[in-house]
Amino acid sequence: MGAYYDEIEIEDMAWDEVKGVYHYPCPCGDRFEISRKQLTNCEDIATCPSCSLIIRVVYDPLDFEDESPDDEGSASQGSEEDEEESDNSDDDQFEDALEKLTLTEPSATLVATAA
Repeated sequence: MGAYYDEIEIEDMAWDEVKGVYHYPCPCGDRFEISRKQLTNCEDIATCPSCSLIIRVVYDPLDFEDESPDDEGSASQGSEEDEEESDNSDDDQFEDALEKLTLTEPSATLVATAA
């Protein structure tokens, strides 16, 4: 698609926490909108709900790769908590494995026959 009204960098757009979208003023008086989900899916087209104009959003897809495609909220707060929880569960699994671990010494008769 090559008929963009304009190309706008994501830094020039405003984040609307209520609607969960980035927005930018449209000449018709409404605003172009694009969600984090769209950005995570590498979609770079922001549409205006009131007219047929579209803009291309210039952004780094790597900035959104840590978010799951169905995330709409802020990922920065949740991801830190999730990492702590997953670290704890890994530690718990490791401790469980250590509790179940049994070490046996080779019997003296086998050592004597091997020598």
